[in-house]
Amino acid sequence: MKMKFLATLASAALLSTLTPLALAQNVAVVNGKAVPTSRVDVLAQQIARSGRPVTPEMQTQLKDEVIAREIFIQEAQKQGLDTTEDFKIQVELARQTLLIRELFATYQKANPVGDAEVKAEYDKFIAANSGKEYHARHILVEKEDQAKAIIAQLKKGGKFDEIAKKSSKDPGSAAKGGDLDWANAGNYVAEFSEALSKLAKGKITETPVKTQFGYHVIRLDDVRDAQLPKFDDVKPQIAQQLLQQKMGKYQEELRAKAKIE
Repeated sequence: MKMKFLATLASAALLSTLTPLALAQNVAVVNGKAVPTSRVDVLAQQIARSGRPVTPEMQTQLKDEVIAREIFIQEAQKQGLDTTEDFKIQVELARQTLLIRELFATYQKANPVGDAEVKAEYDKFIAANSGKEYHARHILVEKEDQAKAIIAQLKKGGKFDEIAKKSSKDPGSAAKGGDLDWANAGNYVAEFSEALSKLAKGKITETPVKTQFGYHVIRLDDVRDAQLPKFDDVKPQIAQQLLQQKMGKYQEELRAKAKIE
């Protein structure tokens, strides 16, 4: 009897030391099933990744959330909803999505876009877009005779913007009176660019300019030195663009290596 009593005391003592540890590992026990603290940690990490701070008040909300989820999960399982074929397919698709996300996140960490890469891309952009910018208007028609008639009409005092709205076939500028806004001459096709760069401010082309799109009547409204953004203003956008390029290349490499039958 004495030995049995001592064994009972020992067991009680052991349980008393384990209970605080068990409680620390679990947020709660719902219908006899433990809800581990790790679930709260995972939700907190997801919030932190989105850039939101995880406050003490939010920790309490997260605990309530994981407990509520456990309650709902248990009920769904009781109803057998986790055994349906549709549910299994959705679980597999979710698993694939998470795995792919982790794959790309791991690649990005191992292959970050460096400041030198961003600066080199910016310098390339500056080199390609420096010089003069032209503020031009144009009227695009299908036939040369139409363009010649428009030029004659303009020489007689016709208003460029009104004729453009009525006759131009360019969907991007017709409604704006043919206005192309400010742009580097290199942004246009070669024939258009060459004619534009030869025009004097306020003048129109004497003859129609033929391109792959049709016949253009061009007017040069103004010229200025190129207004280019500062490096710090566009650095985040360039970095994001370079990252997307890296990710695209990585995906293509994986596709190329895959054996598809």
